[in-house]
Amino acid sequence: MTQLTRTITEAYEHASFPIAGHGKRNIQVLKDALDAYDGDIHSDKYGEGSVIEPFQERMARLLGKPAAVFFPSGTMAQQIALRIWSDAAGTKKVAYHPLSHLELHEKDGVKELHRLEPVLIGDSTRPVELADLLQLEEDVACVLLELPQREIGGQLPAYEELVKMSAYCREKGIKLHLDGARLFECLPYYGKTAAEISELFDSVYVSFYKGLGGIAGAVLAGEPELTEPSKIWKRRHGGDLISLYPYILSAEYYMERRLPLMDRYRRDAQELAALFNECHAVSTLPVVPPTNMFHVRVGMPKERLGPVIVAVTEETGFGFTPYLREDKDGGCAFEISIGDRYAELPKDRLREAFRVLDRRLKASASDSFNL
Repeated sequence: MTQLTRTITEAYEHASFPIAGHGKRNIQVLKDALDAYDGDIHSDKYGEGSVIEPFQERMARLLGKPAAVFFPSGTMAQQIALRIWSDAAGTKKVAYHPLSHLELHEKDGVKELHRLEPVLIGDSTRPVELADLLQLEEDVACVLLELPQREIGGQLPAYEELVKMSAYCREKGIKLHLDGARLFECLPYYGKTAAEISELFDSVYVSFYKGLGGIAGAVLAGEPELTEPSKIWKRRHGGDLISLYPYILSAEYYMERRLPLMDRYRRDAQELAALFNECHAVSTLPVVPPTNMFHVRVGMPKERLGPVIVAVTEETGFGFTPYLREDKDGGCAFEISIGDRYAELPKDRLREAFRVLDRRLKASASDSFNL
């Protein structure tokens, strides 16, 4: 970590008003869930018991699937889903977006652990579309779609496009898997229930710590032909911990509180994106976010933008980001995910903070030009 990166992170951590997320990511997340639990807590044991089984049944109903299995991580759940569909189809080829989590962040897990052969589909600047499936030249066991596509700012395909892709895969005998880590965040945009979206897919994964803010954990939902072998694979992966109830209790607690707030988070993200887009050399992707997340790009190198971000944070008390990612065009980018914090911000002071940001960005650009 460079000194500049460390300084940006420290400024954000000491900010009075961080603008993104839910806030606490510490033991208080579990403590709140335990304090709210009414009754005796009976631990689950190796995937069975009075805590985990009713929760899995509830998630299956919510997603409109016959069964659901709790996993300690989405990485584990998705690799297992693709392996099961691959074995059933008799081919190692699976298709997904070039910027899928499996391609970028899992150390080639699907290749090294399961010997699967990814086929990358679509353009890296947009979500997968039916036209991309029509161009597949290889037989694949499964197509994975991520809703929303995180690495391109949380973009979403139109619902009609999802329906077309679902119909095509079923016609061709290709399994369609949903990387729904942020599925709940998509529902206000689509105007659909989780079950209505999931109906288009053969298997669905959802996360409990992204927009929901739980400790960790995920479920994989689908027909028994998927969920039953997934339990065996979970054991093989070491995912059958002796007890998972802390994850489950926090998932239940935060689902109850935050599922009803997803539309508010989306509207807050749209409001915040508009403030960013009014600043010099700043743009958001997408311009109008369909969910609670978006990317912010600033056309300025890190060595100039970093001090601006730190100075604005120290002057106004508002934390914009704990990091800056340099892009290939010489600018910087960072991700915003809106949660509980944003509604608590003093909006007059927030708008003033953006005026300060705009002024300092213009001054930095002018200084650079004069050099």
